[in-house]
Amino acid sequence: MLKIICLTAALGAALGSTAQAADLQFDGRHARAEAAAGGSFVLHAPSGEVRIAAMPMRSQTGSVMFDALFALAQQEMDQDRVDAIRDPAFDEGRPVPCECFQTGARWPYVWTRDVSFAADLALARLDPQRTRQSLQFKLSAARDGHTPGLFVAQDTGSGGSWPISSDRVVWFLAARHLLDDRAFADQVWQALQGTLAQDRAMVFDAQMGLYRGETSFLDWREQTYPDWTREDVRFIGDSYALSTNVLHYQALRLAERLAGQHGDTRAADYKAWADALAQQIDARFWREDIGQYMSYIGEAAHPVPYAKVDLLGLSLGILADVLPPERARRALAAYPMGPAGSPVVWPQEAQQPIYHNRAIWPFVSAYSLRAARQLDDAPRIAAEIRSLMQGAALAGSNMENYELVSQAVHVDEGALSGPVVNSERQLWSVAGYLSMVVEGVFGVQDDGRVLPKLPAALVPELFGSQRSIRLDVAGRRYVLERPQQLGDGLLVAGTTLTQGDTTTVQLVAAPSASGFNGRVAEANARAPATPALPQPTREGRGWTVPVAADQVLWKDGQRVVAGEGPAQVADDGLQHCLSLTRREGTLESLHSPTTCVGPQQRLKGEQRWQFSAAQAGHVRLRLQYSNANGPINTGVTAAVKQLALQCPGQPLQRHTVTLPHSVAVQDSTSATFAVPRGRCTVTLEEGFNMSALQHFAHYTRGKGGRDGVLNQAQVQALMVAPVAAAEGAR
Repeated sequence: MLKIICLTAALGAALGSTAQAADLQFDGRHARAEAAAGGSFVLHAPSGEVRIAAMPMRSQTGSVMFDALFALAQQEMDQDRVDAIRDPAFDEGRPVPCECFQTGARWPYVWTRDVSFAADLALARLDPQRTRQSLQFKLSAARDGHTPGLFVAQDTGSGGSWPISSDRVVWFLAARHLLDDRAFADQVWQALQGTLAQDRAMVFDAQMGLYRGETSFLDWREQTYPDWTREDVRFIGDSYALSTNVLHYQALRLAERLAGQHGDTRAADYKAWADALAQQIDARFWREDIGQYMSYIGEAAHPVPYAKVDLLGLSLGILADVLPPERARRALAAYPMGPAGSPVVWPQEAQQPIYHNRAIWPFVSAYSLRAARQLDDAPRIAAEIRSLMQGAALAGSNMENYELVSQAVHVDEGALSGPVVNSERQLWSVAGYLSMVVEGVFGVQDDGRVLPKLPAALVPELFGSQRSIRLDVAGRRYVLERPQQLGDGLLVAGTTLTQGDTTTVQLVAAPSASGFNGRVAEANARAPATPALPQPTREGRGWTVPVAADQVLWKDGQRVVAGEGPAQVADDGLQHCLSLTRREGTLESLHSPTTCVGPQQRLKGEQRWQFSAAQAGHVRLRLQYSNANGPINTGVTAAVKQLALQCPGQPLQRHTVTLPHSVAVQDSTSATFAVPRGRCTVTLEEGFNMSALQHFAHYTRGKGGRDGVLNQAQVQALMVAPVAAAEGAR
């Protein structure tokens, strides 16, 4: 664990008695922080010497290391303030004027999720004007000539971006802090209306009661999704992610509030949507057998829970109060922690290099710290504070990510080496560190209240021999006074006294919260290998499916049989979807690719089809297509279409399907329709993708950018399968 050694010496009457230097040692590496003249510092990291200038915000604690790293985070925030941004994919890499925050030393651009999480953590509080300008850069009108409104841009991403990736609503998590500016607040309200309406029409799945799309931030497919998504992201667009759904929930709550302020009758709709979404998040993502909320669950055709947990999704759910308290407490208590900190996902994938897999990301640790504070989890609060300090000290910068066990910025393991990509002064890492100091240690809230929840275990490290520690920020001073008795849990506010610009809080021991007596799961545990595709064979009036001794068969989202030899699937005239997982002790693999058995029609054509239903029921429709308008991992030209179904005696039904970038002919996402007996007609109508935003007129590395809107794919056929009645939003 983290080891800080404070060497005490006088620095002068202006600072009072404090340490002059501090050492930090971990995993055979050593860092040393030294106080220098005028409030500056020198950090001796394994990578070299870092000189840290005196900063406007200042902490004075018993740890020179803590004070130096707080100054370092401010210095790196200042380095991320720029007058122009650039990226090779936009404007041929030429500088674009923008008084913004860039994303990091290696990422000199503004990306929606990066700046939004950074703003929510700290930047909106510490530099509201530049944060607004950074957020405004990600707002856009449409350029397709017929879509009014203002929208948040989903950056280039998996399969051609939105709606395969659909977490652009994270923008509102940041914007909610900056509504005191009237002009910006008006933009936020406009963007909320336009963005939420689009997402409701094209991303929300009424059958499941959830929003489709990729996990927020965990956007390198095979790092966290099954390896078979490497060349086919259709599944990702058909699946549902905890983190992304919580962000949609938060956006709906903001819309409810702003609609009420504007006297807009849609406030009731936004409230109803948010209430229903909260119920579905809890019901569908929770796995009682694991005691965790899953990172993502399968598609509507086969809504299986995947044995993958992610710390950001869990933390966001806790902070949004969308998870029932007892389940939230149980899940956070069981989420694994290693000696260097918390992994961003669990379990790890044995055959994937280090990036999201087997890694610590400081901004996620900062959200975990916030969640731990909300639930009074003293051990995790202490661990995340130590992890953030340790990573910055040993790297000499607030890095993008670290290897899980050593917290190194790179570990050589051949093909599995990593982190594969890394960057100094990564913006959300910088913001996470600043949040840790201001909120996580000193307890300073946005409204000025001081609500510390400081683990007693940190008092020797942070106070040393001092009676108090202090923080100077935004013209105010916050002082925490050492408690008379430490206890073994959290220290909270006792007597609070405000005189002028100084607020002094006497820390007192709080009763220890129960349920946080240590994590039992190994943070670096590897999941079993993902099984191959199930191989059903037709036998009599059904199918026989081989199931190995260490495997579990799943059918239509439900566990069927575990390791008992061949399983039988009856032919009832409907399509059924199957997958396999592998068990090794308490660990479960990700699911195999899905295979479906049962009747299915393939209707050739591109724009219009007809089929007959022998009886009333439900059908699942997919398109067979190819989309060569960009690579699998980036771009803005995922084709988004509407399937319009007209059946006798029924009103017209419309559902969205997405045709992401592909390497060959493959299936689109699916849509389920209710049909009567008789002949129905399906027509293909235009949708909306990110290339339709004016923002992407500056995109010059791929199609759908400067050359104009592109929302096309080569459609070959419509697939029609009868299925069981839609489960509906339960």
